[in-house]
Amino acid sequence: MVARLSKWFGYAIDLASRSGLNSAGLMEDKPMDRRTLVERLAKGRMRLPLIVAPMFLVSGPELVAAASAAGVSASFPFPNARTLETLDGWLEATCATQGDDHPPFAANMLTHRSYDRLADELDLVAKHRPEIVITALGGPAPVIETVQGYGGAVFADVNDLKFARKAADAGADGLVLVSSGAGGHTGSMSAFAFVSAVREFFDGVVVLAGGVSDGRALRAAEALGADFAYMGTRFIAASESLATDDYREMVVAAEFSDLVRSNKLTGAEAYYLRASLERMGIDPDAPDGAGRPDFSQSQQQIKAWRDVWSAGHGVGSVSAVEPASAIVARVAAEYAEAVSTPPFAGAAF
Repeated sequence: MVARLSKWFGYAIDLASRSGLNSAGLMEDKPMDRRTLVERLAKGRMRLPLIVAPMFLVSGPELVAAASAAGVSASFPFPNARTLETLDGWLEATCATQGDDHPPFAANMLTHRSYDRLADELDLVAKHRPEIVITALGGPAPVIETVQGYGGAVFADVNDLKFARKAADAGADGLVLVSSGAGGHTGSMSAFAFVSAVREFFDGVVVLAGGVSDGRALRAAEALGADFAYMGTRFIAASESLATDDYREMVVAAEFSDLVRSNKLTGAEAYYLRASLERMGIDPDAPDGAGRPDFSQSQQQIKAWRDVWSAGHGVGSVSAVEPASAIVARVAAEYAEAVSTPPFAGAAF
C-alpha cells in the first residue's frame, strides 16, 4: 500500500510540474521536460536505454514481464489482446508492477480514425494508468489529455518529418522515430538523418527505431541524439513472445535478403518475411496498391493476417530461440564494450 501511494504521489508531482495557469487562470497540460522525464523513466530502473518494441502478434504481457525482470522497458500493442476483457486483464497485471523498482511499461495504442476500439481502449488507459502510452498509425492528440492528465507520458510513432512536427505540435512528450529498417510498419529516412533533423525542432524524448539489433547500435543511437532505442526483431524469437514456433524458426533462419517491403496488407509500408507471404498465396513481387489503411474491423484483420509475419533489417542477428533475459544480457555486454572502447581506438590518421 505504501509503495502504491508513493507511486501515485510521484504521478501527482509530475502532473503539478507539467501543468501551469493559462491566460484564463485555468490549468493546462504541457509536455514534460526531457531531462526530468528521462530521469524519471530510467534512473535506477533501467539496465539499458532499451525498449522492447511493440510487435503485432508477438508482444504480450509475458514478454513485457520478462523484459522488465531483465531490466529493460517493453511494450505490447493493444490489438494483440483479442477482446477488451483480455486487454483489461493484461493491463491490470502489467500496470500493477509499475514503480521505482521496475522499468516503465509502455502501452501501445492504434489511434487511426477508423480503429473501432479506440474509445474503449482509452477508457482502460484511464483506469490502469500506464506510465507511457505510445500512439501508432495515427496522431497522439486523442490520448494526450487523458494520459498527461494523470501524469503519464505520450510518445508518438512517426515515420517522417511531417508527422514528427505534427506530433510535437500536438504536445507529445516523446517521438519514436521509425526509420528505414524497422520491422513491421517502417520508414524511409536513414536513422542518421532522421534524428538530426528532428533535433532541430524537438527537445523532447526521442526513441530511435529501425535496425537496432545489438548493443553497439544501441550505443550509436545515443550518440546520434536519441534517449532510448526500440529493439524488436531480436525479441521475436524470445521464448516468452506470442510468436508461433514456425514464426520463431523462420526468423532464426532468415537473412536480410528474405525481407520484402510492401503495403499490400494494411496500406502502410512494412517489412515482411517473404516465405510467410508466399505461404499465404501472396506474390511478393506483384505491384503494390492496397490503398488507405482501414482498421474498422481490427480483430477480423488480425485473424486474416495472423500467418503473415514481419521482421526488420536486423533479422540476420537472430540465431536462436532463447529467453528474453539471455537476449538482454548479450545486448548489455555488447553495449558495455561499445561504451568502454575509445573512439578511433587503434586508428592511425
